[in-house]
Amino acid sequence: MSHRAVLALGSNVGDPIATLQGAVDALAAAPGLRIVAVSSPYRTAPVGGLEQDDFVNAVLLAETTLGPHELLASCQSVEAAFHRVREVRWGPRTLDIDVIDFDGVIDDDPELTLPHPRAADRAFVCVPWSEIDPDAVVPGRGRVVDLLDVLDMSGVHRITSTVLAVPGSAS
Repeated sequence: MSHRAVLALGSNVGDPIATLQGAVDALAAAPGLRIVAVSSPYRTAPVGGLEQDDFVNAVLLAETTLGPHELLASCQSVEAAFHRVREVRWGPRTLDIDVIDFDGVIDDDPELTLPHPRAADRAFVCVPWSEIDPDAVVPGRGRVVDLLDVLDMSGVHRITSTVLAVPGSAS
């Protein structure tokens, strides 16, 4: 059985563009996961109050035969391959991959809350998500394009000089 998943990627350490492309490549090679679309990369201001470099963020749509916790484990495995360290909440990171939505499931599981509890409040998620899925909905919160009407998008800037490529796709 195939499920639809939305993943958000972010990086602000090293070469974020290369890291995000590497993450897309690694996720595309993960068993049980097929990438359907990847947004443009966006340069975004950090949130959480820590002084740090801007992030580069992107969102991808995937089809998967994995369950939500298996998908999370796969994402964490890719993060680990890119030397993700969890020292400071909302701090700098080589790679962050969040499961934003999984088949519209609403679940308060502390290990994997679905949809992601802050997705609807984050322009750096909603802007790239709406780019690749204009009809997207954050379960329990509404259409992503409608959420954009109330989000501060001043810190979100599309990087037009770079395209994140899905391995094996014609684009």
